[in-house]
Amino acid sequence: MNDQHLNKWFENRKKRLDSFSSGELLEGILNKDINRLSQAITLVESSRPDHQKAARELVEKCLPYTGKSIRVGITGVPGVGKSTFIESFGKVLTDTGHRVAVLAVDPSSNVTGGSILGDKTRMNDLATNPNVFIRPSPSGDSLGGVAKKTRETIFLCEAAGYDIILVETVGVGQSEVAVHSMVDFFLLLMLAGAGDELQGIKRGIMEMADALVITKADGDNRRMANVARQQYEAALHLFPPTESTWIPKVLTCSAYENLNLDKVWKVIEEYVTKTRENNYFFNRRKKQDKYWLKERINELLLNDFYGNELLMKSMKQTEQQVEEGKKSSFSGADELYQLYKNQ
Repeated sequence: MNDQHLNKWFENRKKRLDSFSSGELLEGILNKDINRLSQAITLVESSRPDHQKAARELVEKCLPYTGKSIRVGITGVPGVGKSTFIESFGKVLTDTGHRVAVLAVDPSSNVTGGSILGDKTRMNDLATNPNVFIRPSPSGDSLGGVAKKTRETIFLCEAAGYDIILVETVGVGQSEVAVHSMVDFFLLLMLAGAGDELQGIKRGIMEMADALVITKADGDNRRMANVARQQYEAALHLFPPTESTWIPKVLTCSAYENLNLDKVWKVIEEYVTKTRENNYFFNRRKKQDKYWLKERINELLLNDFYGNELLMKSMKQTEQQVEEGKKSSFSGADELYQLYKNQ
């Protein structure tokens, strides 16, 4: 696509965004119009102040129609087969009458745009299923901004009648923490026979997982997958009791052979039933709402600070003084904060 076509595309995209009121978008969303839902999400992702204002109004109008879905976070090391798992798992869900939205949290660079676009092309059957909505995540400079947009997108998808929201982490590390703060159930996909150096991610997130699934449990891998399941079950029993009183389950599955995917869903249903009965499910969502309230305040403060031209001039001078050893990082930060506070 050359520059002329690209500029034309952005111009048409802007016209489409500007042409719909939040009321029109809401009506389309409630009528399960995928085009309107996509336009609404694009509005949420826009950084223009007028679009952000319209997006806030739209999300507020959607709130009465949200909260009825089950939100499932899915993560795993590269090569574990997340896309293949989601494709097969999504089919299991739609075959039992569910409507599924697949979203992603990806703190990727603005150059590559992340890998979820590739994931979407690999999930051919799911992408053409009328009961499935797959949305590539926005790339961005900070994980917090990307995660915030994903959380708002969850609300829009719920208002559009999707009762299962699958939130995939494309990146590794901090993105798992962000996803954990916006879902009801956290699913960790693991490989059998991979060394600890490959699965180093598990050390930080195993305690967050509500279930571990050993993927690719077919053919010659089946025996290793069962051994890995027993090992992880033993390891999980060493963890302290969870606030939810739920004991994480460990399963094996094969997306290729469509093996045990229905059992994964049964475990999720069992978790939801148990945590709703003891009110953990609802209390957790309340805590998540408060968490994102504070995250939004942090975002606004950071934007206000770094958007101040005078402060940014002082920042450059302070950075140079710190680099030259004329001032400590701590005193420099204190001075910049006082300057910000006194404006």
